[in-house]
Amino acid sequence: MAKPIVDGLEKDLEGRATVARVSVLSSVGRDLAGRYGVCSMPTFLVFDGDGNPIGREAGFPDRGRIEALVAGCDA
Repeated sequence: MAKPIVDGLEKDLEGRATVARVSVLSSVGRDLAGRYGVCSMPTFLVFDGDGNPIGREAGFPDRGRIEALVAGCDA
């Protein structure tokens, strides 16, 4: 299950990034899934400070890769 990893990322990235959890069962979630081509769950999208997607992880998240993408936005 990805929840413990996402919980850890949320804690570790506090103050540097916002972790938003969106359910594809909601109307907002369905809209976002369509907009960003999400076909499997879970899918993790990383956006830069301007709202542009810069990374994607589908399935079980690679915590190190997600943290590296966020660190690249800090630079």
